[in-house]
Amino acid sequence: MISFPPCKINIGLNITGKRSDGYHNIQSLFYPVPLTDILEIIEVPEKASGTWQFSSSGIEIPGNPEQNLAVKAYLLLADRFQLPAVKIHLHKVIPMGAGLGGGSADGAHMLLLLNDKFELKLSENQLIGYAALLGSDCPFFILNKPALVSGRGEELNPVAALLKGQWLQLIYPGIHISTAEAFGALQLETMNPARSLHTVPALEQWKAQMSNDFEKPIGMKHPEINELIAALYRSGAWYAAMSGSGSTVFGIFKEEPTPMALPENYFCFISPL
Repeated sequence: MISFPPCKINIGLNITGKRSDGYHNIQSLFYPVPLTDILEIIEVPEKASGTWQFSSSGIEIPGNPEQNLAVKAYLLLADRFQLPAVKIHLHKVIPMGAGLGGGSADGAHMLLLLNDKFELKLSENQLIGYAALLGSDCPFFILNKPALVSGRGEELNPVAALLKGQWLQLIYPGIHISTAEAFGALQLETMNPARSLHTVPALEQWKAQMSNDFEKPIGMKHPEINELIAALYRSGAWYAAMSGSGSTVFGIFKEEPTPMALPENYFCFISPL
């Protein structure tokens, strides 16, 4: 059985404070993007329950496979439902450490795959609950619809597909930014916890009202991010920003944008939304 985990962009990202559990409270508009990985599972009936094999292709995935969110998702449900052994293959297309949530999508879609293949009959709310155990961005990919996101990422309020018919250009400049690095760059004492993103501003107000708290400190450390945002505006984007904790930047256009001349190590993706 095969699934196609997508990624997302953050349109605005407010960090409103650190929580007692070590996470941070956020407010953001998450918007799904049709750039996908490919995730496959095959049952291995002769193996003991809970046994797994993992392989990958595409972008190289560093580290221990047990730390991969797709594997963690399988182990999470295997422990509760005595799932059969599986072979897991992940073809990685979405850049990692890029602020796009690709790893979180892989974990969430593993939950969805297992629920369908083994007929676990888990509800959407139950799947969101399991996804929250994997990571802060994972619950969104169970829903996979535009949503205002709050709490540490598990509180989802779906909104209309405001960008339907618009065009997106993503550019990843090959700068891997870990979550620890991103949050370490923030000055939480300067954040205003009273800010609110409970409703989505009108599109023409996004440039003035939607901002990403990570963009300034990460941009100071990596000025090419600011240069790319400026280049997207020069190319005709009506809104451009950094996504999540970076370093991917994106521009939203009314019409299909012309690809920019970029260094060979940059990743670029253009698609209608």
